[in-house]
Amino acid sequence: MLLLFGFGVSFDIDHMPLAVVDQDRSPESRALIDVFVSTEEFVLVGSVEDPEDAAAVFGRGDALALLTIPPDYARTLARGERATVGLLLDGADAQAAQQALSRASAMAQVATARVASKASGLDLSSGGLPLSVQTWTRFNPAGKSALYLVPGVTAYVLALVAVLLTSLTVAREWERGSMEQLFATPVGRLEIVVGKLLPYLVMGVLQVLLVLAAGAWVFGMPARGSLGLLAFSSVLFMLGMLGQGLLISVLTRNQMVATQVSSLSSMLPSMLLSGFMFPIDNMPWLLRGVSHIVPASYYITILRGVLLKGNGLAELWTELLMLLAFATLMIGVSTARFKRKLA
Repeated sequence: MLLLFGFGVSFDIDHMPLAVVDQDRSPESRALIDVFVSTEEFVLVGSVEDPEDAAAVFGRGDALALLTIPPDYARTLARGERATVGLLLDGADAQAAQQALSRASAMAQVATARVASKASGLDLSSGGLPLSVQTWTRFNPAGKSALYLVPGVTAYVLALVAVLLTSLTVAREWERGSMEQLFATPVGRLEIVVGKLLPYLVMGVLQVLLVLAAGAWVFGMPARGSLGLLAFSSVLFMLGMLGQGLLISVLTRNQMVATQVSSLSSMLPSMLLSGFMFPIDNMPWLLRGVSHIVPASYYITILRGVLLKGNGLAELWTELLMLLAFATLMIGVSTARFKRKLA
């Protein structure tokens, strides 16, 4: 699942197909096209004679963007006036269109700087422009979506293992009657609960190590913070999800029902409402409120904070407290509901 999300699900779009309507056919228009395709963020896939053919180009899926250069482009620049070019985008995929618009705007700024430097005689290579802007991106300077996805995959895998498998295996014991044999022993209720949770806790710890090691090896995931804090938070998250799975099995005592309840209460929220795939701040206010009771949202914040930002206890104590409260609640309620009787 880590490899599938890391390689198959990517928010980074490059080599975007670009078609061109060059009605000027001048050295200046060719220089503008070269600016767009020089970084390989846009790839020139062909020329179109008429801008009205944009619908047909987008309909066939030949291009994501269509650059239109008017016939008086070079003459307008020669007069020192502002020249206007057009960019038509296929908005069927809103995210791809937004990235294309953002990068096209950056390419247009580069072209504008070159035209301005040529007109004023300034040398771009020596920093001749009167204003220079430099930007730095912290924590993920390359903008790799894998570094954004690996923490979310870790939380999702743990939720999948903890809740689904725990609820199914314990529910199967209720169906097969093996719980009756267990109740005939002098083992206490808390001991039974601990015995049910420990194997999956060990499995979860191993999966955390496996996912993080694969993320570091395959995708270059850094570990800038405390690994001890990361281990402690992982155990808290696992205990909470294991307690939730045990509670589902105790309440349902049926594998089919346990599967449905587990999917609705843990797997889907861990993917959709935790900030794994979609930013929580962009959700409607009702879903933002629901996300506050999804433990994976706090665990993903801890993972990204420790691994990418190097955050410590001072920045993440609120998330740790929420995971501790959830784990205490789930284990406490599941233990209280785990009666030593079959009916």
